[in-house]
Amino acid sequence: MTPADAFPTPVWRPTPERIRDARLGRYAQWLARERGLAFDHYDAMWRWSVDQPEAFWRSIWDYHQLQSDTPFATVLEGRGMPGAKWFPEVRTNFVRQVLRHANAAEPAIIGDDELGRVTRMSWAQLERQVASLAHELRGLGVVPGDRVVAYLPNVPQAIVAFLAAASVGAVWSICSPDMGPLSVLDRFRQIEPKVLLACDGYRYGGKAYERSGVVRELLDALPTVTALVVVPTLVRDGAAPAEPDASAAAAPFAGLRPGGRALSVLQWADATGRDVPLRTESLPFDHPLWIVYSSGTTGLPKPIVAGHGGTMIVSLVSALHNEVGPGERYHWYSSTGWIMWNSHPGAMLAGATAVVYDGNPGWPDWSTLWKFADRHRVTMFGGGAAFFASCLKAGLQVDAVADLSALRTVGSTGSPLSPESYRWILSQVAPHVWLNPISGGTDVGAAFVCGNVMLPIVEGEMQCRQLGMAVQAFDEEGKPVMDAVGELVCTAPWPSMPLYFWGDADGTRYRESYFEPWPGVWRHGDWIELKSRPGAAGAVIYGRSDATINRHGIRMGTAELYRAVEALPEVMDSLVVDLEYLGRESYMPLFVVLREGMALDEALVTRIKGEIRTALSARHVPNEVLQVEQVPRTLSGKKMELPIKKLLLGQPVDKIANPGAMANPGSLAWFVEFAARRAGPGTAPDGATLPA
Repeated sequence: MTPADAFPTPVWRPTPERIRDARLGRYAQWLARERGLAFDHYDAMWRWSVDQPEAFWRSIWDYHQLQSDTPFATVLEGRGMPGAKWFPEVRTNFVRQVLRHANAAEPAIIGDDELGRVTRMSWAQLERQVASLAHELRGLGVVPGDRVVAYLPNVPQAIVAFLAAASVGAVWSICSPDMGPLSVLDRFRQIEPKVLLACDGYRYGGKAYERSGVVRELLDALPTVTALVVVPTLVRDGAAPAEPDASAAAAPFAGLRPGGRALSVLQWADATGRDVPLRTESLPFDHPLWIVYSSGTTGLPKPIVAGHGGTMIVSLVSALHNEVGPGERYHWYSSTGWIMWNSHPGAMLAGATAVVYDGNPGWPDWSTLWKFADRHRVTMFGGGAAFFASCLKAGLQVDAVADLSALRTVGSTGSPLSPESYRWILSQVAPHVWLNPISGGTDVGAAFVCGNVMLPIVEGEMQCRQLGMAVQAFDEEGKPVMDAVGELVCTAPWPSMPLYFWGDADGTRYRESYFEPWPGVWRHGDWIELKSRPGAAGAVIYGRSDATINRHGIRMGTAELYRAVEALPEVMDSLVVDLEYLGRESYMPLFVVLREGMALDEALVTRIKGEIRTALSARHVPNEVLQVEQVPRTLSGKKMELPIKKLLLGQPVDKIANPGAMANPGSLAWFVEFAARRAGPGTAPDGATLPA
């Protein structure tokens, strides 16, 4: 749809076969045939998709032959943000669309792990297990709107459990077992779950981690939980690489009465072993599907509620952009604590096989996931930008360890992909692959900027704005800019935007999180530059514009880290910032104020890092711990995370802080000196400047 010579110095061009077979191209042909719409280039189609949202989203519904139990005429009621209501007359269920593919010859799910234990689940087997577990959930009293939560690693059982909960109309939420009890309870306590599905442990980096004790802590602290489904996943050190021992997994919970209340305990094999027909509830388009969480930068993580219909229809737009559909084998390396885990059932909506890996991607070395992709003939392989940077730094020669002839697409997200990683992927992974970096968010249920296999690739850029996403770069005055760094905003609603935050009755937290400083405009919190390209605006993401940590591709907050660190008697106050910027290696310093008369020594640093690792996760552990006299605070007592981040990224002190608005302006001097010592590593790359 765009002439190849309209792009500067492409590092990759699509072959005629790629253009001919492109799923996005097939959709464009369908629009011409069924709607009489023809577009000279991609940006013309994108512009139509955001200017005519009713026509665009109805076309996606019809193109994918989505089904409603009730007739409907209305696509969108109102265009305000927040407040837009999509497909108000529709009644549907996410699971129904997934299991429309139950006659496919390809597997529904392939699972693998560090021990090489492979699970292949057919679509028929998947439907049988989902139907059985949904039957059990109903028997436990679960009704539409109840919360079903999971503490599980990235195993096929997690997808089965999600689909079973969704078929009942329960609201799903999941945390990874590498998260400590504090992090999990910060999330689950807010949503008051009825059923918990939990593992006995997990393996990572060749080591076994027992989690039964943590599960008991969760049950003690979650009084609304009336049933536990035990999912045996742990193979202990020294055991043969066989199936986990189900009886050993269930033993710690026999006769358990947390808080003195009765608790039903089911084993996974029993809960999924019934032969019953699948029954899916007929639900409104905006019925809650799952709850994901913000990073908790300024308090408890925000429970973000996404809906059945919105998640479903936007996932299918993403499938068009990502070249995902029947016959494809989709893998995006993730833990269950990252939104990219949710992309696997999203790919299954389009008929793709979900291929999941449970374990450390760098153990025993960085070839592990590439061998996994070879073993299972993965066609789309995704990961965080940090993974590809690690492979590059390790000097990995992928073609020497894996046959990737089946691979067609490599995706990247989580943080900006460096130009060096572009070159490494296109030269060292597989010269025939299409490189597809994307950027979206946990909260949006979509990509803002993404790929188009029919367009060339410019190094360091994402290829286009996703269809239906009215993405702009705003300057400080709230005006759209091109070819300049600005705030990433979305100026029109889309179906998968959050329905609300759980417990935010009047919507105050929701509005404050996304619609300031520009009411009615979604401000995402990233720096973006949209490139003027004939036919399709390329995009460069320059990292976070707020204080959110984006550590190794996983968005995390600071508040829960502070709770862990400041629980130590020696630590009086603390401040943490993440200086990830445009593909540079993440550097996260933690600044601590110690009790009077104390000095930071190696033993205390070890304790601080250990406390963070235990209470939260290994990803939260800082690169460096530094002692300061004071943490800069506003007059209202808030820690000045974002100003300090901007200072350490190279902005002048008079641009980042107003001393008159500070409780302790003298505290800035140490940080100014520290920033001067670090000048260079955290500054903007050549030609790029950060707004003040």
